[in-house]
Amino acid sequence: MAGSTAVELMDLASLRLIGAAVTPAVMVSGCGILATGLDNQIARMTARIRDMAREWRSLPEGHPRRQLLREEVAILDRRHGILAMGMNCTYAALLSFVATSLLYLLKRADVNVPEVMPVLTFSVGVGLLGVLAVFALASLRLGRRAIRLEQLEMLSEAPEEPPRK
Repeated sequence: MAGSTAVELMDLASLRLIGAAVTPAVMVSGCGILATGLDNQIARMTARIRDMAREWRSLPEGHPRRQLLREEVAILDRRHGILAMGMNCTYAALLSFVATSLLYLLKRADVNVPEVMPVLTFSVGVGLLGVLAVFALASLRLGRRAIRLEQLEMLSEAPEEPPRK
């Protein structure tokens, strides 16, 4: 029984070591995926703003759609800024998880690393991803505002329904 306890402890220690080594690497990969998604959203928003600006320039002065386009571009500009801050959080989190991995490697190389440091850097990364989630939610909310503006324009131009018989 004493032998099986030693094996169980060794297995537990191995699992902890594997978890400590792998978790930051998985988080780095996750950050890379998030950064790619954010970059795609930012690129689509940039293209949409350019399209709207082109449409705005093509409309005659005083056309009612120009005001709507102006409001939508302002919303997209705010969304772009929010997502850019989210992108900054994602890259900062990525760096935090890389630092966590490096600290674990240094500990394995018998460098005197305070026990709290890897936990601290990992926690900072997780916190930054939480901030990213808040930015993403704010961006979604602004996106809904832009859609509502389009809906209002479309509904205001809709022909009246014929009288029901």
